[in-house]
Amino acid sequence: MEYTGGSVAADHLCVLVHGLWGNPNHMKSIAKALREKYSKDQLYLLVAKRNSGSFTYDGIERGGERVCLEIEEELENIRKNGGNITKLSIVGYSLGGLVARYAIGLLEMRGVFNQVEPMNFTTFASPHLGVRTPLRGWHNHIWNVLGARTLSKSGRQLFTIDNYRGTGRPLLAVMADPESIFIAGLKRFKRRTLYANAVNDRSAVYYTTGISKTDPFVNPNRVKPNYIKGYEDVILDPLNPVSPAAPKNSNITIAELTTSSMGYLRNAPLMLALAVFIPIGVVAFLFNSAVQTFRSSRRIKLHESGLAGIQIENYRLPIWIKDIRGTVEDVYENLNAWQGESYLRASDDERDDGNLNRAETKIIALERRKSHPQFPTLALAPAQFTMVDELDKVGWRKYPVWIHQIRHSHAAIIVRTEKPTFSEGLVVFRHWLTEEFLI
Repeated sequence: MEYTGGSVAADHLCVLVHGLWGNPNHMKSIAKALREKYSKDQLYLLVAKRNSGSFTYDGIERGGERVCLEIEEELENIRKNGGNITKLSIVGYSLGGLVARYAIGLLEMRGVFNQVEPMNFTTFASPHLGVRTPLRGWHNHIWNVLGARTLSKSGRQLFTIDNYRGTGRPLLAVMADPESIFIAGLKRFKRRTLYANAVNDRSAVYYTTGISKTDPFVNPNRVKPNYIKGYEDVILDPLNPVSPAAPKNSNITIAELTTSSMGYLRNAPLMLALAVFIPIGVVAFLFNSAVQTFRSSRRIKLHESGLAGIQIENYRLPIWIKDIRGTVEDVYENLNAWQGESYLRASDDERDDGNLNRAETKIIALERRKSHPQFPTLALAPAQFTMVDELDKVGWRKYPVWIHQIRHSHAAIIVRTEKPTFSEGLVVFRHWLTEEFLI
């Protein structure tokens, strides 16, 4: 990638980490924006590459170990070439934000932050609380338990059904523990910033990317967005993102009924196509998931035994998987987007909490009592409520993003490919580099 690297004069290293099914090219637009703002004499860029493609199935901790190794190798290479890095920033996109948080814990443990000053930690659409859909009762098991088993180790960790190294807790809960190396390393950064899609993110919805117990954007037609001056129509005011929308006239005219009916007719071919092709896509998705889980388990065994070394590229899949990977991602996003959201309300029957232990039941009961009528608390898992509380104590600058031009905001927020419909992501970059990034 032409925007990576830097000169021996640069004293600040910025590391970019892509997400699930991703590759370094997904971070090209971010790298380009950074390079246009800061010269090679000011900023050295590293786009992590060892977790490309199907290697993202191998789990957050293995991805974090690979990124940590890349950072240490890069720092050593820069020193050997006469440079001297004194400041470090890390940027994570989607799953890459969690991989980066794990790597930060390892960097803290290995004493790297005693040699370089942690400056900026930024995530774009990263599921800090996992991707478990807030559901209650039997609905919870259909997607959150079965869906988790389609993405190998990473899936179990993202859906928080894993048992991290015999602790009896999911990895993401351990990473939010205030006594952990992960929180200790995260606290070291001068600035922690996150950008979260308010709408149309089919991979990672607002509550998890924004580290929130509520979702004020679940009914976008009922709220009025409040934008930051200079970044209108894209970046929302973090202190007051939305206001109640003015009530609309409930009288429906003949013209509106006609327009609505025509809309259904226009969508009929699309619905027919979906009825035919979605089952095919689901079968391909499940087949690919089984193959990737098997191959991932083999890589994990090599990794854990120390036999993988640093020659991870030797285990890359044939190039044909690139084509199916895009289809697999689309199917996963569509399945995830079909899941609704459940809420905790003060009047709820608590019998749905019967599978929880005493401590977990107390957490849910407390959150239920605090639930607000206008923006009710989501039916998160007890561990997720604890994650929100502990991560918020670290301190974040949170910015909701409202992408309008395309219904694939997860890719648009970082301009994953350069096309006009992703242009609102450039506004996100401008805000980040102008208002947030410390050089």
